[in-house]
Amino acid sequence: MRAFPVAAMLCFIFASTAQAEDPVQTAQALIQAQIGAFLHNDAATAYSFAAPGIKALFPDKDSFFAMVKKTYQPVYHPGNYAFGKSRAIDNGAVVYQELMITGTDGKDWTAIYQITRQPDGGYKINGVQILRNTTSEGI
Repeated sequence: MRAFPVAAMLCFIFASTAQAEDPVQTAQALIQAQIGAFLHNDAATAYSFAAPGIKALFPDKDSFFAMVKKTYQPVYHPGNYAFGKSRAIDNGAVVYQELMITGTDGKDWTAIYQITRQPDGGYKINGVQILRNTTSEGI
């Protein structure tokens, strides 16, 4: 009879570990955290989620933040947003995540994020493509 509670506990632990390592969930948490930083005008935190390739193009938080404000206004301060389709490839080395956004101006956008696993096993945002539309285009 003691075997059942132990087995149940092990299943819970393995399920929790598997869930915590899900690349799509990790990517979504990363996107939410960066949007939160944008909403609080926290350039340093927002910049910390950028992959090395992005940091090479924008070598400091201020130039990165200025680019986001100018080019990615719907992501910088979304009115509402929801996750759309996602795809993890190469065993989660790259995750593509669709984000449906309604801007503060009422216009609808789709942002496609590319999230890449880093050598340390963590994930960073490697790029965002933003499209003006109202329907999911898929990935």
